[in-house]
Amino acid sequence: MFKRLATLFLAAFAVSACTGDKAATAAAPANSATAAATSAPAAAPARDWQLGADYFLIDPRVPTTTGDKVEVAEVFSYACPHCAHFQPVMERLKAQLPANAQIVLVPAVFNPQWEPFARAFYTARSLGLLDKTHAALFEALHTQHQPLYSIESLAGFYANYGADPKSFLATANSFVTDSKIANGNDLVKNYGVTSTPTLVVNGKYRVEMSAERHIGPNEALDIALMLVKQESAK
Repeated sequence: MFKRLATLFLAAFAVSACTGDKAATAAAPANSATAAATSAPAAAPARDWQLGADYFLIDPRVPTTTGDKVEVAEVFSYACPHCAHFQPVMERLKAQLPANAQIVLVPAVFNPQWEPFARAFYTARSLGLLDKTHAALFEALHTQHQPLYSIESLAGFYANYGADPKSFLATANSFVTDSKIANGNDLVKNYGVTSTPTLVVNGKYRVEMSAERHIGPNEALDIALMLVKQESAK
């Protein structure tokens, strides 16, 4: 019975986890199909990306945290299957960024079920475990279908990577982590992000995936690299 309930819970995630409003929820299955369809490099000629059609201006600009480097923020959630599909593309983006650009991860909390994942992210980062566990948690949730839905179960997951469960939980439930989640929520709001994954370049431009606009993971990567180049030239 528990296994069946866990399967149904994960299925609900797959349908509705990656959005912040009803319109985006309805588009989630199409976005997932787009992600699968664009996992391989396309042979089509390069598109002329247009502001307001293919990517969007954030006004006012949101301050960045990377100093002189061009910031590329990914708004994501471990609960989001589209973010799991997008993770290999993020690795490609990281490898192709110039030295003057830096990736920043911002966990979204669009509903109460997402909050444990945000707490886990900030705790893992503070413990120096993020590099070892970021892709692994996507794998555990969306490929292995492990029932990691609470902060307690997530503490057990991170214990496999050297975290002490009691210390992990203390940090996850601390005032410091509460503040980080609140700051992250403010960032997501100020970016104008309503679905995940979304990229934000230098606090100025928002890159969203959309089946209607034919923007999949590869297109989002191309747009982000174009904007990084544009910002680097300033």
